[in-house]
Amino acid sequence: MLSQIQRYLDKLRSDRSVKPDVAAFAAQDDVMISAGDPVLAGLAADILEKLNCLAMCAASPALPFAEFLLRRAALDEHEIIPRDTETRTFLHDIPILRSSDLGADPALTIAGLLGSRKGIVVEGVGIVASGALTVEQAYINWSSVFHSTFIKYLEDVLADGFQLPGEAEAFDHFRNEWLLPLSSEGFEFSQGPILDKAGILSEICRVGAYTVQRGLVDSFFGNISYSNGDLIYISQTASSLDDLSGCIDPVPFENSSTVGITASSELVAHRSIFETSGCRAILHGHPRFAVVMSMLCGEREGCPIKDCWRDCTKVRIIGGIPVVAGEIGAGGIAKNVPPVISGPGRAIVYGHGVFAIGRTDFREAFQALVDVENWCREEYFRRFDVKFL
Repeated sequence: MLSQIQRYLDKLRSDRSVKPDVAAFAAQDDVMISAGDPVLAGLAADILEKLNCLAMCAASPALPFAEFLLRRAALDEHEIIPRDTETRTFLHDIPILRSSDLGADPALTIAGLLGSRKGIVVEGVGIVASGALTVEQAYINWSSVFHSTFIKYLEDVLADGFQLPGEAEAFDHFRNEWLLPLSSEGFEFSQGPILDKAGILSEICRVGAYTVQRGLVDSFFGNISYSNGDLIYISQTASSLDDLSGCIDPVPFENSSTVGITASSELVAHRSIFETSGCRAILHGHPRFAVVMSMLCGEREGCPIKDCWRDCTKVRIIGGIPVVAGEIGAGGIAKNVPPVISGPGRAIVYGHGVFAIGRTDFREAFQALVDVENWCREEYFRRFDVKFL
């Protein structure tokens, strides 16, 4: 269990999502085990003792966005509700807990909220998240809250500007120092078409890891697939893209068996994209600026549609990239993405992420994902500068 805790502490550091050494996990084995920052490790263990789950993660995010969201919220607001797909389908909402509300027993107060939610934001502490059955789940839930609060804060700042002391300085640090140049430089890709099973599996594992290394997907979200014409090799549902060995399903292209039961929930969308585009490689990530930009619609005022992410029937174009709405799985994504992706080779789903295709291999798909996120990043800051500078 201790090795698992150390593994996910290392992943938080490599993700650049936590302040150095200000993170901890606790896990209930035969005895309570904890590691990381001593104060946070003690808090995580105290919370865990009060809950019926296996693991707890408490960490201070590398960016103060979650804390800013808490402080920007009205005093009668007790949760953050980001509009991205991960929050809507996975987290539902993110409770916020002010230091003044922690009471005499902070662990008990935090545990009370974590009994019905996967993660919360605690003023002066950071993000605290639970794992019902594994340490990995605590890591995933923590990463998901980090991802969703990141997106929510960027949305709010672009809409309302800075409202708190220190926001401008923190945003400038984020923009000019924390963000890294995004490219495919230094990565190698197998030239397609790739026809042998071993080659396909190896390349999917490698490109999946690239996608995580470049921050184009968080925790265990996103999916990847390759078709040799007879089979679709696709990452399994709930698999981590940087750890896909043994987590790739070969599914008959014509859907003649139930072998795809453990495959990604986006299998139907992938199959339809293969059929309509004739491509061989598909990569789906959740790059953050693309998610933010997908939700900035200039036609919202007066529009009767309330659930834009599901019910909007328009194809918007940003930077030459089609943006469509749609539910995950066999819902709207499987219907709305395939018709628009063939020409540009890329498409954004409202609040969800980017699908990119490669005609013969993953080089084109990965570069498309990078290009989309770079354009969205540049456009976000262009709009910010026009509005506030």
